[in-house]
Amino acid sequence: MKKLIIHGDPGIRRDAVINYDGEEYICFAIDRQGDWHGPDRVQLWCTIGTEDEREAFEKREFVPHWLDTEGVDAEAIEVVRKSGQAA
Repeated sequence: MKKLIIHGDPGIRRDAVINYDGEEYICFAIDRQGDWHGPDRVQLWCTIGTEDEREAFEKREFVPHWLDTEGVDAEAIEVVRKSGQAA
């Protein structure tokens, strides 16, 4: 599990599936930052992980401040599924 700060909005929502850095991740939670007084582009602060980590996320068996954090432009990720709902 890790934090991923996406600079720009690729149109994803909670439970989206993305391809990042050659691996497929699920966006467990997304916080949208910068709509009012932020940078010139919105930022999505995502908690991402694999399906094996979902239970740990739901039970909060992690410390958010200890997660590795990476930043990436929206163009660098591939959206597999935009949200948890079937398209």
